[in-house]
Amino acid sequence: MTVDPNAATQSWPAPEPERGPHPARYLIPALVAAAVAVGLGAYGKVHDPTGTAFNLAGFSSTGAVKSWLATAAFFFALVQLVSALMLYGRLPGPRWSATLHRWSGRVAFLLAVPVAVHCLYALGFQSYESRVLWHSLLGCFFFGVFSAKMLLLRWERLPGWLLPIVGGLVFTALTILWLTSALWFFRTFGVTT
Repeated sequence: MTVDPNAATQSWPAPEPERGPHPARYLIPALVAAAVAVGLGAYGKVHDPTGTAFNLAGFSSTGAVKSWLATAAFFFALVQLVSALMLYGRLPGPRWSATLHRWSGRVAFLLAVPVAVHCLYALGFQSYESRVLWHSLLGCFFFGVFSAKMLLLRWERLPGWLLPIVGGLVFTALTILWLTSALWFFRTFGVTT
């Protein structure tokens, strides 16, 4: 009998198949998201609103500034959606769609931050009507779920469905935020600068 030295050897007992990460691992981003959302909501509720936080030259009001910044952020969020569909093969796209996705997300976030700062500092968490309550809740939720998405992006071996779900939550929250603020402002006061 001859032994092939290149043959694969079998160990006994057979090794267990490699399993994915434990589901409890996803509790960390969920807890961070909850902490960010609750923290922003608590700050907005206990902080005494100042009425204004900033204004930019060329705009008639802080409402106009916020509405245009939110509209620009929403535009870049739409670019995020289209580029994500390209990345996942749902739409044809160029090789640089990953770069487009990353940079459009960065720009959307940078445009959304001054809007959120103004909302929290100047207006606080308010609930005097349902539109304002939903806007306040979703503003906190948006930054919470965005924080979770940023944490998940750095982790390896994620299930293929997880990032699209979390990214979809970020996009949905930003869309409803835009509808309850910028679109409402433009419909109420007109498209002004």
